[in-house]
Amino acid sequence: MNIQPLADRVLIEPAPAETKTASGIIIPDTAKEKPLQGKVVAVGGGTKDEEMVLKVGDQVLYGKYSGTEVEFEGTKYLIMRQSDVVAILK
Repeated sequence: MNIQPLADRVLIEPAPAETKTASGIIIPDTAKEKPLQGKVVAVGGGTKDEEMVLKVGDQVLYGKYSGTEVEFEGTKYLIMRQSDVVAILK
């Protein structure tokens, strides 16, 4: 990975948005709900006040309006503070 987050920030690859409902109805791009979970692909080193708890590979849940969208080599990512992550999925 050529992107290295600084301090208490993490780089997350969002899970793909749902394209069909359970009944088989196809959802158009304009109506797709922004995913609220993803996979951590890079982490910063933390700060002296906040230890980095997340690690690469963690599946996480984050707030609906959290992070900044970035695109790198055709893949969309979110970069956010560790405190914006609300849970680790196990």
